[in-house]
Amino acid sequence: MSKFNINQFICRSDNYGVIISDKNTGLTASIDAPDAEMIDQELKKNDLKLTHIFITHKHLDHIEGIDYLKDKYGCIVIGPEKEKEEIPLLDITVIDEEYIDFSGSPIKIIETPGHTLGHIIYHFEQDNLLFAGDTLFLMGCGRVFEGTHEQMYKSLEKIKKLPPNTTIYCGHEYSIANAKFVASILPDNSNIKKRLDEIKSLRDQNKQTLPTLLDDELITNPFLMSDNSVLKRKLDMNNAKEEEIFSELRTRKDNF
Repeated sequence: MSKFNINQFICRSDNYGVIISDKNTGLTASIDAPDAEMIDQELKKNDLKLTHIFITHKHLDHIEGIDYLKDKYGCIVIGPEKEKEEIPLLDITVIDEEYIDFSGSPIKIIETPGHTLGHIIYHFEQDNLLFAGDTLFLMGCGRVFEGTHEQMYKSLEKIKKLPPNTTIYCGHEYSIANAKFVASILPDNSNIKKRLDEIKSLRDQNKQTLPTLLDDELITNPFLMSDNSVLKRKLDMNNAKEEEIFSELRTRKDNF
């Protein structure tokens, strides 16, 4: 059981804002800063003062709110060393496998290049929490904008090795589109059928589909299933390497 309260909300059009707080210490962090006004509203609603911002990558829809929030709260902004020139007002930069502390919880920094070259994710090891930014989505993964398919495959393999009971928060609500794509590739998979139905039901009610569990992703997210023999057969790639399976999937999703 995590000691943290986590408040997740949709902002912009399909970004997720996430605020994590420890009421005992008062420490409160925003995961990325997609929308300053929405984040500010949620902080006020819950009587919280922002102390930290954890930035995953440099894209505007993840950093646009930094200036306002930093000015208002004087919070500590932490982000990837490799993107420090493109992210404003960073106080602390971090690198792969470095640990930082948040309210007595060790957070491991994991570099996940692919979506951007300097993308990082935040793994709260004691609390089984992962803030994955735009590297992993429910039944999907981020588009490969700057890196290579090989880099993104290796980044996802890092996530695959985390404890299966890890709760994962992602940067966007892309679940319906992702699930429909997966169902088109593996139409006979009962786990995928069931999950697509659940996602449709939630979105019809305008409810959030996240967070997700790594356990569920391992059996319904094809980008984590490159070693799956049924998937290989469906793609007519029985003898292909896992990286080639991933690359084929990513290309198909880009064109879906």
